[in-house]
Order: sequence, then C-alpha cells, then structure tokens
Amino acid sequence: MQIESNYAKAAQFVEEAASRGAQLAVLPEYHLTNWVPEDPRFIALCAQWELYLNKYRALAKANNICIVPGTLVEFHETAADKANKLINVAYFIDNNGEILGSYQKKNIWHPERPHLSSSTFDPHSVIETPLGPVGLLICWDLAFPEAFRELIAQGAKIIIIPTFWTITDCSPYGLKLNSRSEALFLESTLTARTFENTCAVIFANAGGPRSSKKPNPYAGLSRVTVPFLGALGDETKDSAEEGMSIVDLDMEIIEEAEKQYKVREDIARTDWHYNYRHTSGFQGEGKEKL
Repeated sequence: MQIESNYAKAAQFVEEAASRGAQLAVLPEYHLTNWVPEDPRFIALCAQWELYLNKYRALAKANNICIVPGTLVEFHETAADKANKLINVAYFIDNNGEILGSYQKKNIWHPERPHLSSSTFDPHSVIETPLGPVGLLICWDLAFPEAFRELIAQGAKIIIIPTFWTITDCSPYGLKLNSRSEALFLESTLTARTFENTCAVIFANAGGPRSSKKPNPYAGLSRVTVPFLGALGDETKDSAEEGMSIVDLDMEIIEEAEKQYKVREDIARTDWHYNYRHTSGFQGEGKEKL
C-alpha cells in the first residue's frame, strides 16, 4: 500500500521502455494500491486516483509514450444515496498526455463484488489511438469471450488487459489437482482469444519476488499474444516475477490472420447467425513497438 513508491517504480519502468523505443507502456491492475479493501487505509488511497492519473499524463507527455497505467481504483461519494463507491478503471493516455478513453471493469471477480461497482450494461467501446483501434478489458473480463467479440466487432485490433491474477485465486480443490491451474487458465485462454478474434492481446499481470520459504503466489506471465506465434515477451511470458518485456508487434500478423480465419468478415455479415452488435471497423497496417 505504498502508493508513492509504487508509482516511482512504475515510472522507472515507463521511462526505461520509452528510452528503448517503445510506443506504449502497459502496467498491471492494482499496481499502485494492491487489492486490500478491508484495510482502513484503502479508501483514502483510492481517493487519490485523480492525482496519480494526472501524474501518468505528465509522464506520458514527458517521455513521448502512450501509457495504459494498469488500473486505478477510484473512490467516489455518490450524491444520490450518499453511499461510498469504488470503481476499477483503466485509461488509455496518448504520448501527448491526453486521455483518449477509459474502461470501467465489467466482470467483477467474485471476492471483489462486495466492494467494487461494475459498469454492467454500459457498452464496450473501441478507442482510436496512435497505435490503431484499441479495446480495454480488465483481469476477469478475460474469461468472457463476449467482451472480445463486442470490441472486435467495432474494429479493435489490439486488446489490452491490465490484470492482478494470482496462482492462489484457484480453489484448494483445483490446486490439489494442479498447482499451476491458474497459469494453465491464463496461457490457454490468452492463446485462444488471440486466434478466435484475429487480434493482438497485451496482457500485463502482477508479478512478485521469489521466496525460499513458500511458493510465489503471483501468476505473472505478462505477454503479448498474436495469432500464428502465440506468446511474445521473453523476459516475462514464462515468469511470475516482476519485470518488463519490450515487444515488437507486427500488425501485419493480425491482417494475415484475418485473411486466414475471416472471423471479422463473418461477424460483419448481416445474415450472421449470432446476434452480436457490430459496426464497421478501422483497417490499418503497421508495426508498433510496445
């Protein structure tokens, strides 16, 4: 819960990424505050969300880099019922420090539901960015293919997912069967989503230090997944430790995957047999360093 030191460490990663030519930096969910809603200090930390959002805006402008600063847990006191409200929000900040779009977590992980408010029926929306059309999701949204379909139907080519997913999110029953069950979930699902939606998925998950006394509870596995190749990001894709990968994302792969699988073509048809909302999407090619 050391919010300022956590920001300083995140800023160092962003600055290093920019110095190495990256155009986008993505941080994990809850990276500033951790997720400790029962702690009496937590609400006060979440009330500072706007201060740190503005710090990330200044950081993006100073380093000429786009940033998705993980998620910010925002505390709002609603005027209508005087109730306190926590929401979990991801922002896309461009390299000029401008906020191009945001997304409030929709699919809330079960233990979070007593504390967080969902965006419920608010539609998923695509953000036009210097890197092309982007969709934002958060953590447990990964489990719902409908969220991806909503975004690619609107033209998203890159889906960004800040995450705080641990090995111990699994039940004791599941861990007894497979101690890496949650890692298997992540590796399998991220690969499936990139193929079935002909999109790139940027997955930034929390990592932590090893301990000689007990297993590392963090899942890590931060990566970029693309069709044909699968997981990219040699420094982090097979690791549960804190770190950073610089990935060259060739968007031609996304275009070639669509030529092969024609997923977007099918869901855009007026006679398509599944009733999803969709609009015409932005078409573009290029190579981005993330």
